[in-house]
Amino acid sequence: MDQQQRSNDESQELEKGHSEGGQSANAARSEVVAAGAPSGGRAKNEIVEWVKALAIAALLVIVIRYFLFSPFIVDGPSMQPNFHTGERLIVNKLIYDIREPKRGEVLVFHVPDQNRDFIKRVIGVPGDQVKYEGDNLYINGVKVEEPYLKESIEAAKANGEIFNNEGPTANFPNDRVQSDTVPEDMVLAFGDNRRNSQDSRAIGYIPMKEIVGRADVVFWPLKDISFVKHE
Repeated sequence: MDQQQRSNDESQELEKGHSEGGQSANAARSEVVAAGAPSGGRAKNEIVEWVKALAIAALLVIVIRYFLFSPFIVDGPSMQPNFHTGERLIVNKLIYDIREPKRGEVLVFHVPDQNRDFIKRVIGVPGDQVKYEGDNLYINGVKVEEPYLKESIEAAKANGEIFNNEGPTANFPNDRVQSDTVPEDMVLAFGDNRRNSQDSRAIGYIPMKEIVGRADVVFWPLKDISFVKHE
């Protein structure tokens, strides 16, 4: 009787052990599945986040490029010695939505007749009466110094010359542009290289609506990186 009871007890313990072992194994498998399941979800979430980040970055580039700043490449000698062919500039497109241009600022503007952009310096603003003769600039009857031309004018004088040229559009006003008063919503702009610049002396006053923006930074070549001086 005792032997039979012991056998039954042992049998029950074995069954219980098998049951507990099976439950433990199932639980372990469940834990493995549960631990592995989120990995696919995490990868998917990371991809979505990267796509969002790239989309936002692209949008920012578009906004900055078309509404705030724009690159510009100098082409030609008209702004020498202060700017040279091949230099790359950052143009601030927002500033003239806030205020009008000021004398001495370096502008980039569009010339529809030639379907290209020019870079020049503001000489006169609306209402200014301007006279330019030789190397002498007069605004509203007062002689104005141009510090950005100082070295060029001094070098020309040392050779017994003037820095300005002597062609039909050298001075201002002239036969091509006869009015000496800057109209409303326009500016007068000359190149720094007065000897070789197609500017307002030849093409006339610049409409505000054609102004792209103000040249603010030279970013290439690296040796020339600097902020543009607006004197």
